[in-house]
Amino acid sequence: MSLSAALGTATVYPLQPATAAVAGSLTSSYAAVGVALACGPVGYMFGLVLLVPLVDRFSPRRVLSAQFGVLAAALALSAAVGSVWALAPMTGVIGACSSVGAGLSSVAGRLARPHRRATTLGIVTAGISAGILAGRIAGGWLTDAIGWRGMLLVFAAACVSLGVSSLRVLPNTHGGADRGYLATVRSIPGLVTEYAALRWAAIRGATWFFAFCVVWAGLAVALAQPPYSYSAERIGLYAFAGLLGILATRISGTWTDRVGARKVILAGLALAAAATAVLAFALPNTAVTLACLALFDAGLFAAQVANQSTVLAIDPSAPARFNSAYMIVYFVGGSIGTAFGAAAVDWVGWPATAGITVTAIAAAALITVRVAAPGPASCRAGSAHSPTVPACPRSGR
Repeated sequence: MSLSAALGTATVYPLQPATAAVAGSLTSSYAAVGVALACGPVGYMFGLVLLVPLVDRFSPRRVLSAQFGVLAAALALSAAVGSVWALAPMTGVIGACSSVGAGLSSVAGRLARPHRRATTLGIVTAGISAGILAGRIAGGWLTDAIGWRGMLLVFAAACVSLGVSSLRVLPNTHGGADRGYLATVRSIPGLVTEYAALRWAAIRGATWFFAFCVVWAGLAVALAQPPYSYSAERIGLYAFAGLLGILATRISGTWTDRVGARKVILAGLALAAAATAVLAFALPNTAVTLACLALFDAGLFAAQVANQSTVLAIDPSAPARFNSAYMIVYFVGGSIGTAFGAAAVDWVGWPATAGITVTAIAAAALITVRVAAPGPASCRAGSAHSPTVPACPRSGR
């Protein structure tokens, strides 16, 4: 499941470092290619709403293998397009089906034993984190080696392989959803207002994902400008610092099961804030910058695993719709952070941008402190599947 989540998540990223190659091949502008690639995140949002809830009603084996099949077809068709406007809808389909990672984390949360839920989620989330990193790295490397069209065909072949494997390996157990699919989709927006545990988890998650995207978007701009004037390839190598974040997801899942989500979230946020404070003045020293980025990613990835475990515990029999609602709010924060981070460096400079990031992380920590302590086993939505378990607090109560 972790490997599948890694590949599924990676498919939305490999064209990003190949922007110049795509623009030259399709005789298009960088701006037009950028618009086409932006369809990926938009499609991902639709996938969270329309595809992830399917794993609560139907066999994960069939749902997720079908997603890999569509991913393979969309990647192959993208490799054959002759214009950037044909690439855009294909990228949207790829983005939607790349939500397979969120579907797998929902399945993991449903099938894991309660005392091992965060640990299991950490393993799958490590795959998602690896996919975010590896998608860009592999995309750039394969584009240089065999061209961007050949690179997409390699990803398509990998999706076919995992689609077949999913039919043999993934569980065939249906979820415990007690409502129809359309009713489930319509219910997703209201979950954030109905369940206080979900609402506060989503708000603090979106706040630190805003901070995460501000740093990485702002860093690219800061390093591209004088006195550094680094190439895009050199800037991309800074992403290797995120490898420590993958390890952090595994460790944080284990510790969340041992000591509770709140302690792990606060520890992760404290680590990320301290690293960002040093990062504000560390860019001239590459080694210190890489170390700070590694600690920054590790802290926020650890907080994410602990936070998401509280969301999946709200209704363990059908967690996908809660996960969808959480991830939608989470990615809204990230989208705002990406746009703001790139502009903020031009507006106020890198040190001030880093200071804004520290403020956002501190706000997430304050929310965590003020809200009732979350815990993977302490909050359940009362339902016919677990009538003796107390309901989660709703509407702020």
